[in-house]
Amino acid sequence: MSNRLRTSIAIGAADSGRKRGFEDVVRFVQEAERLGVDDVWSAEAWGQDAIAPLAWVGARTERIRLGTGIMQISARVPAMTAMTALTMASLSGDRFVLGLGASGPQVVEGLHGRPFAAPLERMRETIDIVRLAFAGEKLEYHGRHHELPLPGGEGKALRLSQPGNPNIPIYLATLAPKALELTGAVADGWLGTSFTPEGAEAHLAALRRGAEAAGRSLSELDLQAGGVVGFGDPEALAQPLKRQLAFTLGAMGSARTNFYNDAFKRGGWQEDAAAVQALWVAGKRDDAVARVPTEMVLAANLLGDDRAVKERIAAFGAAGITTLRLSPLGSDDRERLDTLARTLDLMT
Repeated sequence: MSNRLRTSIAIGAADSGRKRGFEDVVRFVQEAERLGVDDVWSAEAWGQDAIAPLAWVGARTERIRLGTGIMQISARVPAMTAMTALTMASLSGDRFVLGLGASGPQVVEGLHGRPFAAPLERMRETIDIVRLAFAGEKLEYHGRHHELPLPGGEGKALRLSQPGNPNIPIYLATLAPKALELTGAVADGWLGTSFTPEGAEAHLAALRRGAEAAGRSLSELDLQAGGVVGFGDPEALAQPLKRQLAFTLGAMGSARTNFYNDAFKRGGWQEDAAAVQALWVAGKRDDAVARVPTEMVLAANLLGDDRAVKERIAAFGAAGITTLRLSPLGSDDRERLDTLARTLDLMT
């Protein structure tokens, strides 16, 4: 990877689609592209899907890469994932990046009605089939979770009618150690969360193991992580961010399965992550928010004056991150863009 620290932003969220203000989203991405941001990632939780907004943004931009951050592997069969990725790459002049993730049991089983068991194995099979399609091969595959063609019926192995495109990058959003090892072994990039530069090895050690086991170097992957960026008094800026972090630690998954919480524990926040989750699961949400340490928020984000933010930028880069994911603060899009521009100026 280049030594230059790249940048990315995100659109969409769990509450996406409520305002239907998508023209504002497009204008924001257009301005971010003008400022020099490299990638935009479209979220898919339980609001908008990842593809439709990204296609609309792609039609209104020229240079910025368009990534799904992420497409949930349980929401589509692998062949449809591949068809969609190939279509997006064709429509966008090969600016498309396929970001995949397993999501969590509450979404997979509650929203999509699919079993969440063996997410790592399902991810590996999905990537295998998608790469067959990208290579222009017939989709014949015999796995534990995916069988193509379906045995005992009238189906036959098919090759997609649109041309293959083996150059579409695949990024994975992973957190558990074995999933991180898979990312290091097979992916072009990693979409990181629950990350602090000081606890980077909680993620990077497993990514490195996977890469080296596959005969690769970790430097071959684009490692993307970052956080909220804002200028002002750091403690004051941290306070409103505690609720989102408490939600991540307590509600992003079930009481038994929360990969975000586990990642923070591995990164050195064992006691705090466990305490916040216990309070949230018990229904004591205000207490859970209050229990989030200010230091935890500051470690996971980029908050303070110019010097402090510049130091956090350097910390992410020194930890091995190659693309800094930025979520700029502001009361409206103009202020958010001003924050983004100020941050980019500090990176030059």
